[in-house]
Amino acid sequence: MAGILSYGAYVPPTRLAFATVGGRPAKEGGPEKAVAWNDEDAVSMAVSAAVNCLRGLDRATVDAVMFASTTYPFAEKQGAAFLARALDLPRSVRSVDFSGSLRAGTSALRAAADAVAAGSARRVLVVASDCRTAAPGTPLETNVGDAAVAFLVGDADPIATLDASHAVADEIVDVWRTAGDRFIHTWEDRFVVQEGYLPGIVEAVAGLLEKTGTSPDDYAKLCLYAPDARSHGGAARKLRVDAARLQDPLFGRLGNAGCAFALLQLAHALEDASPGERLLAAAYGDGAEVLAFTTSEHLEKLEPRRSVSWHLARRRGVKSYDRYLKARNLQLGEYEPPRDQGLSATIHFRERDEDVSFVAQKCNACGAVQFPHQRVCETCFAKDGFARQRLSDRTGRVLTYTFDFFFPTPDPPTVVTICEIDGARVHLQLVNCAPEDVALDMPVEFELRRIHQSGGRPNYYWKATPVPEAG
Repeated sequence: MAGILSYGAYVPPTRLAFATVGGRPAKEGGPEKAVAWNDEDAVSMAVSAAVNCLRGLDRATVDAVMFASTTYPFAEKQGAAFLARALDLPRSVRSVDFSGSLRAGTSALRAAADAVAAGSARRVLVVASDCRTAAPGTPLETNVGDAAVAFLVGDADPIATLDASHAVADEIVDVWRTAGDRFIHTWEDRFVVQEGYLPGIVEAVAGLLEKTGTSPDDYAKLCLYAPDARSHGGAARKLRVDAARLQDPLFGRLGNAGCAFALLQLAHALEDASPGERLLAAAYGDGAEVLAFTTSEHLEKLEPRRSVSWHLARRRGVKSYDRYLKARNLQLGEYEPPRDQGLSATIHFRERDEDVSFVAQKCNACGAVQFPHQRVCETCFAKDGFARQRLSDRTGRVLTYTFDFFFPTPDPPTVVTICEIDGARVHLQLVNCAPEDVALDMPVEFELRRIHQSGGRPNYYWKATPVPEAG
């Protein structure tokens, strides 16, 4: 039976305190939300979540990628194909995008299970990621947060099997963003909840319960999408769900992460689940979709994942609301930035192994690893005899570093390093590390981030980040 084989998540370590939004000093332990920083977006978060999901697993066995997002930067360019390249998956991988609805994440997960059950795929990587921006100063700003989640779906020893699903489609203009809109929009709150969210989510969950002959009490955790904490409580009361069975929606800690929101709660529930438990995940958006799972004995065999709890514990507060506005480019300027063609498509194509997949080459004659690619080995001078060596899932160390106060960033300086990775020396920016904490020989791992925005489109490259003390 098709189900989840592994899972992982990514929550940006940057936290924006609600007090800071209101111009007050942040309080320790006060409400906050997770925010993607200036070099992060739905794509970079998706790659990080996928890397965490695939840790310790053979990537060559993944034969399909399904990417769900309502905030993918391109209107005409596939995100799943980019993820496959960044993760160095086989070229024969099938790639599909899901978008246009906040239930795109659950739709992608359901489609992956259907593909595995039908035999058209063996292992499908499903990634849901959103980086939705509300207009500064609006009530919606404190409800939305940024994050990504990933699941590997297959039928060989799943940790949780997909038992049933149910969906309802509806047409209502409650929350939307048209082409060219920077911010998400919402109609009057009472209308959104009373006419859209509550009847939609209740009908979908009730439909699944009727289909399976179960009640809310049969589920260890129910993971419910909601636009805000109050609506979440209202849906639970309508469905008569005991508070102890509700998965924490993390309002005031993470925020509503769009199409990833319900699935992030599911990943969070899997962290503490025991074999034989039932879990339910319900997403809302142009209707609603519900998935029911049962955990298996294989859950206890899965190595600890970098999931929601791991990321929530790894946080740093934004020092001021102004810095957040600058990081997200929400400050008005006198002139619009110029638009040109940006980075050469020819160069991007030629160097995508190095830039997107972060692949070096290993000399077949002497074993030396070098980056970027070239025809002659720097060590033994052998020519045209190299094998691929992926660096993105390796660890390295800082050989030397400097502080760059000119590179555009909301929080200067930018830390620029030379890192040694498997013997290769690579020029990389260092993130998630204060300048005073940088040290020679510091162990680092790597995350895909935006390196710059040129030609009106994001350009990505890998950056170094300190290896966590645990995990």
